Formats: sequence, structure tokens, C-alpha cells
Amino acid sequence: MNISQPTKKAPISWQAVFSLVVFVFMYLPILVLSFYSFNKSPYSATWQGFTLEWYQKLFSDTRILSAVNNSLLVAFSAVTVSAVLGTLMAVGLARYHFPGKKLYRGISYLPLLIPDIAIAVATLVCLAAFAIPLSIWTVVAAHIVFCLSYIGLVVSARLNNLDPHLEEAALDLGATPIQAFIKVVLPQLMPGILSGCLLAFVLSLDDFLISSFTAGSGVNTLPMEIFSRIRTGVKPDINALSVMLISITATVAIIAELILASGDKQKNS
Repeated sequence: MNISQPTKKAPISWQAVFSLVVFVFMYLPILVLSFYSFNKSPYSATWQGFTLEWYQKLFSDTRILSAVNNSLLVAFSAVTVSAVLGTLMAVGLARYHFPGKKLYRGISYLPLLIPDIAIAVATLVCLAAFAIPLSIWTVVAAHIVFCLSYIGLVVSARLNNLDPHLEEAALDLGATPIQAFIKVVLPQLMPGILSGCLLAFVLSLDDFLISSFTAGSGVNTLPMEIFSRIRTGVKPDINALSVMLISITATVAIIAELILASGDKQKNS
């Protein structure tokens, strides 16, 4: 007769404990922020009950609505221009050889490594040197600088995984290089382009430093509006606005990852 031995539970590894601590450290402030955004008290230190009043006030605040409009205008404009230029840059660096290619590749991705404060100061000095007045369009131009690098990097990674024989087959069947690119290469690059655009959109929407240095008088983006209001103390309406901003950026980031994952799945199938 066989007597079954009791199974032993595997001990909790230090990696699991460390991961749990990291996640708590990262997301506990967001949970606390979300909790106090529903606080009925006008002060964040005390809890006086549940309310949606602060979320309702956001949609009637003209300054908030103006800041949201400016942020969306900047993000959509910068991403649209960067999507075209970033895709062409990635394809050019991958397909063509020219003098100084390695130097150009390093310079094109340099905004990924340079701190935002350095980009902000450099952009402001450049605008002042050419006597260009600050406005919302100077913010767009400054955002294109780093959006271009992010989109180019994502598209380059996608381009390196494509099958070059598909384009060669299209050329052998009589397609011109432009037709082969539009009908064969571009559809395969689209998941990378879309995910890169969504990533750049999130970064542009959340940017504060570069926007504050390059915005003209009376031009406020959403992060700039939040920063100007917390100088007098953190109020529940700022908590609610921050929660909405976090929710939007998280949703866009998740969509970007899903698009990139679906593109990889289609490629492997």
C-alpha cells in the first residue's frame, strides 16, 4: 500500500518579495492619489466622505479645458510630423549607405539620452538666436525633437525583423520601389509606427520641462497648469486631474503594447 507523502509548499523566494516591494513602492502613491481625489474635504489631509464633485468641476473649469486643448494640439501636431519623418529616417538608416551614416544615427537618437532640461535650454537658446517668438507652435517644434527619436527607434526595431524577400518579390513582379514600399513594407511597419506614435503621444502629453521653457505668454499645457496650481497646496481637484491624466496615459501605453504585440503575432503566424 502506497502512502502518499504530503506535498511541501515551495518557499517564497526573495525575488518575489523584492518584486512585491517594488510594485508597492511604484503604485501605492497612485492609489493614495486616487483615493483622495474622491475626498469631500477641500483639504487632502482629512477624509470627510465620498464625492464626485471635483471631477465635475474639472469639466467646467475654463483654464483646465484650455490647457487640455493646448496639450492635445501639441501632442497630435508633434506626433503627426514625427510619424512621417521618423518612419522615413528609420527606413533611410536601414536601407541606404551614405557618408557619415553612423554619426547621423548617433545624433538622431541623441534626444533619448539627453536630459529634458538640456533639450529645453538648448531649444530656448536656438529660438532666441533666430528671434523666433515663443508660442504654442514653438512647443510643437520642441516636442518634435524627442518624438522623432522615439518613433524612429520603435520603427527601426520593427524594420529589423521584417523579411526582406517580400519586398524583393514585389520588385521582381514589376512593382516600383515606391509601390513596393507602400503596399508591402508600410503595412508591415504599421504596428511599429502606431505603437511609436502612441508612445510619443504619451510623452508629449506628460511633458512639463520642455513645454515650460518654449511656451509663449498665456500658453499653458496640462502639466504646466497642474504645476502652477500645486504651488498653493495640493487640492482634491488637482488629485482628480492627476488621476485622469494617469488613466489616459496608462490606457494609451497599454494600447501601444497591444498593437506591437499583435503585429509580432501576425508576423510569426
